Amino acid sequence: MRRAPEEKQRDPERTKARILDAALREFAAKGFAGARVSEIAAGAGVNKQLISYYFGGKEGLYEALTGRWQSQESAFADQDAPLGRLVADYVRATTAHRDFGKVMIWQGLADDGRPDPALEEDMRSNVERLRARQEAGEIPADVDPAALLVMLFAVASAGVSFPQLVRAAMGLDPASPEFGAHYAEQVERLVTHLRAPGQERPTA
Repeated sequence: MRRAPEEKQRDPERTKARILDAALREFAAKGFAGARVSEIAAGAGVNKQLISYYFGGKEGLYEALTGRWQSQESAFADQDAPLGRLVADYVRATTAHRDFGKVMIWQGLADDGRPDPALEEDMRSNVERLRARQEAGEIPADVDPAALLVMLFAVASAGVSFPQLVRAAMGLDPASPEFGAHYAEQVERLVTHLRAPGQERPTA
């Protein structure tokens, strides 16, 4: 039976978590292309052979980080919540986990072709959920749900993608809980105003 290379940490799950934490920092700082497995290994305090053993290399690490974010997303994103509250939850999550947002921004900067099929399928599902909200009167009938989805992603990630604007316009640290709370509350107010006239607005 194949065994892992010698490691100091007895708890494999804790070791894998340390590796993923170091990988997230490296990908957030340099993007996928610029990230180095040797730096990730150094940041986690492990031999880089252990990364190959557990994750199969850099691509496997990236996929594992995507899975980690999706697990966190399922915990904070209630798809049945009013749209304003749902987007506000994404704002708070992005503020609290800025490195995940940075990884997505790097991915966008390097994009020069068709999206990953899994991402395409996920976005189509999101558009259909927005279309259902539109039919229920939560979104005006003359708004394109696909365009709205792109706008909402941009709004939710603004604290990561435009930190200089946050500091200049709002006088707040975009990484601070104060910004996350205030901006999330304002985003919820704005998105709630999209509701069609006559529709009852959700109560807090």
